[in-house]
Amino acid sequence: MARLALSKSSLQKERKKLANFEKFLPSLDLKRRQLMAERAKAAVELAEAEEALSRFYDGIGELLPMLSNREVDLTDLVQVSSLEHDEENVVGIRLPRLRGFEVQLKAYSRLGRPQWVDGVAHRLEQSVGLHLRARFGRRRVEILNRAVQRTTQRVNLFEKVLIPRARENIKKIQIFLGDAERAAVVRSKSAKKKRAAEPVAI
Repeated sequence: MARLALSKSSLQKERKKLANFEKFLPSLDLKRRQLMAERAKAAVELAEAEEALSRFYDGIGELLPMLSNREVDLTDLVQVSSLEHDEENVVGIRLPRLRGFEVQLKAYSRLGRPQWVDGVAHRLEQSVGLHLRARFGRRRVEILNRAVQRTTQRVNLFEKVLIPRARENIKKIQIFLGDAERAAVVRSKSAKKKRAAEPVAI
């Protein structure tokens, strides 16, 4: 760290720095709170998506117990044919957003497979939607967690390091300049006394 210059210009610089830090901190803290609120909202949405997925899987076992039959190949029965997504800007953070998707049912012989496969295909389409919602939800929460962490670190840097250091520097400079001013006054008075004590030449 550079040595602190104990001068009036340095005092002005430190005061300006402190004013900038104190001006910037509230907006940074507001951003942190907004990000935390957005993260809480995203976490609720993710929990709902995961709960729906869990309920779906619990229910599918009861509705279609024949899924345990490994002899019927259900591999790639449904596939995502198109996925539409974009990003939205939330408090300066770019978050992925699911816009829509289409699921394609693989052609299969209705006579070559049991009739319950139709029901499974329909359920798999629902499952794909739930999986996508959960996947995008997890990604949003991850991004928001990182953003909250980064912003909190910056808030702490301002609150606990930069602002206290600037205040401490201002205090040091003011003490030094005050001492220097008093020393100059004492020297001036002392010089006056000496001149007054000297005999006047006639």
